[in-house]
Amino acid sequence: MHIVIGGAFNGKRAYVKQLIDAVWYEQQLPESVQGNIVIAGLEGLLRAHLEEEEEQVAAIFAEKLRDLNAQSDELIVILTDMGRGVVPLEKEQRQLRDTCGRLYQLLFNEATTITRIWYGLPEILKKGME
Repeated sequence: MHIVIGGAFNGKRAYVKQLIDAVWYEQQLPESVQGNIVIAGLEGLLRAHLEEEEEQVAAIFAEKLRDLNAQSDELIVILTDMGRGVVPLEKEQRQLRDTCGRLYQLLFNEATTITRIWYGLPEILKKGME
């Protein structure tokens, strides 16, 4: 699994598009896949689960992504970094940020490669063997 993370509108999708030819899934997790796939917009999917316990939601989503990773030739997950700013005033936004943080920790632990995109510039944070 390759994670690409960065702030909103920092060039994550443009970076991935030049990196790999893949089937894209925006704000959806397919049941089964093959070949190279890109999953983006997990934050949108997590919004529907904010009333649930965040660690449980993170574990469920991480497991689904593990399954997709096992089925695919290569899985790239594009994540929006929400942890580097002002803490949101709205309870829902804080809950989303916290749930994303729990999920991101699980995914970062399992990812073989993590790339941070900052204003279009890639920085490799983790590069391991598959």
